[in-house]
Amino acid sequence: MQQNEPLEFIPLHFADKIRVVNPNARLGIITLWSRIDFVESKLEEMGIDLQPDTSKIAVIGNLYGNGLPHLLRNLLYNPQIRDIVISGANRSGSQEELVAFFENGVEETASLGETVTRVKGTTRILDNLIQPELFVEYPRLADIGGLADQESRDKLYNYIQLFAPAEPATNERIKVVLPEIKVSHYPSEPRACCIVAQTPLPAWRELVFKLHRFGHLAHLPKGDRQELQNVKVVITQPVEDDELELDKYGFPIDDLRKYQYDMLIGSLPEDQSYTYGNRIREYFGFDALQMFAQRLSDNKEDRDCYLALWDSNSDIEANDSPCLVSLFFRVYDEQLTLTACYRTHNALDAWLKNVYGLIAAQKIVSENCHIPIGPLTIMSHSISIDPSKYDLAERVAKAKPFSVDLDPNGQFILSVDNEAGEIVVQHVNNDGRLIHEYRSAKAERIQHELARDCALSDINHAIYLGRQLAKAENCLINGQPYEEQ
Repeated sequence: MQQNEPLEFIPLHFADKIRVVNPNARLGIITLWSRIDFVESKLEEMGIDLQPDTSKIAVIGNLYGNGLPHLLRNLLYNPQIRDIVISGANRSGSQEELVAFFENGVEETASLGETVTRVKGTTRILDNLIQPELFVEYPRLADIGGLADQESRDKLYNYIQLFAPAEPATNERIKVVLPEIKVSHYPSEPRACCIVAQTPLPAWRELVFKLHRFGHLAHLPKGDRQELQNVKVVITQPVEDDELELDKYGFPIDDLRKYQYDMLIGSLPEDQSYTYGNRIREYFGFDALQMFAQRLSDNKEDRDCYLALWDSNSDIEANDSPCLVSLFFRVYDEQLTLTACYRTHNALDAWLKNVYGLIAAQKIVSENCHIPIGPLTIMSHSISIDPSKYDLAERVAKAKPFSVDLDPNGQFILSVDNEAGEIVVQHVNNDGRLIHEYRSAKAERIQHELARDCALSDINHAIYLGRQLAKAENCLINGQPYEEQ
C-alpha cells in the first residue's frame, strides 16, 4: 500500500473549545461531558506524553448532544484520526448516539409533519448532509469509562501506551458544510416575552415558537444564536406531561426522570467544575432545599428562601460556570411557588430538562413543609436556539395549533340597551361574578376603557371582543337585536 502523506489535524468547528495536543498524531480522545482539563490532568498524572511533537494524542474534546454534527465533520476533514478513545461522564446519551451513527446508520423519519434524518435507535436528529457513507472507513471507538476509578484509569493508560497508529485508508479531506440557515425575525419587543401554560411541554413549544419568530441573531464567540432576553415562562401546573407527546418531540420520560435525579445530587464529581445539585445542596455549606422546607414550615410568609447559585468570586472568570443562577421559594395563595432565574439558556435541548429538574426541587420542598405545589416560573436572561438546529425549531413552530384559551383576566357579556342607546359590556371573572360594567353609545369608547383597565390579557380574546363590539354598535345604530356568537 502506498504511504499517504501525513495529515495535520485541522478542526473545522470548535477550534477554540478543543485541545490540540500533537496535530501530527492520530489518536483522538472524547471526554463527553467531563472537563477537558480534568482528563488532561489525569493523563499527566499517569505520565502520558502530552508533548506537541511526540505525543500519540492528536486532540482532546468534549461531545455534548448538539456537537455530534460538528464532530462528524471534523472527523471527515481529518481522516487520519482512525482511533478514538471515549473517556468521560456520559450525561446526555451522546456516546450512544455517536456509536449508533456508525453501527446503525441513519434513517428518514417523520417529525412534526416533516421528513428528517435520525440516528437509528436514538432520538438524535441530524441534518441530511452528513451520512455514514461519506466515511471511507469508520473510526474505531474504544469505550474506557469515566475515569472515576483506578480501573478505568489503568485501562486508559494501557490503551495509550500500547497504541500503534495504522495507516489511514485515505488522506483525502472531505469538507461538509453545515446547512445554510437564513434566520430572520418579526418585529417585537424582544425583552418582553411572557408565556403562560399549564404544563412544561406546551410552555416549551410556545417558547420555541417565540424564539423562532421573534428572536434576534447574536454573533457569539462560540457561534451564532437566535436570542431573546428576559423571557418569563409561568407553568401553572408543574407536573409531568403525556409520555406520547413528549416522545413526539424527542423527550423520553425516562430521560427526564433521570435528569431530575441527577440534577439534585449534592456531591461534586471531580471531572465537573460545578453541578446544580452541588450548588443547591453542598457548595455553601447547607442543603438549601431542606433549609427552605424548615423555614416555610416555621413561617409560611417567609420571603428569605432565596438561593443565589452564582458565586461572583469565582464564576465571572471561570471557563465553566452555572447557567441557573437563583432559586426563590415563596408561599403565595396558600401554594408553594418557585421562581428560577437562568443567566443563559439553551431552549431546544436544555430548557425542558431544566424545568423537570426544578419540578423535582419544588416537590422536595413541598413534601417536607407540607404545602401544596403551586406555579413554577422560569426567567431566562438570555435564551437562544442554535441556527444549526433551526430546522427543529422551524418544525416545532409550524406545528403550533390554533387554540382558544380562557383569559385569566376574565370574560365579557355583551348586550344592547336600546332604550338608553348604549352598548353594555359586563366584565365577569371566570366564576361568573360581576366585576365591572362598561356603557357607551360608541364601541371605540368602551375599547379604550378596556385597554386602560388592562381588562384583557389574551390577544385572541381581544380580537374576538372587538368583533363583538363592532357588531353590537351596528345593531344599536340599526335598531336590530344583538345576539353574541
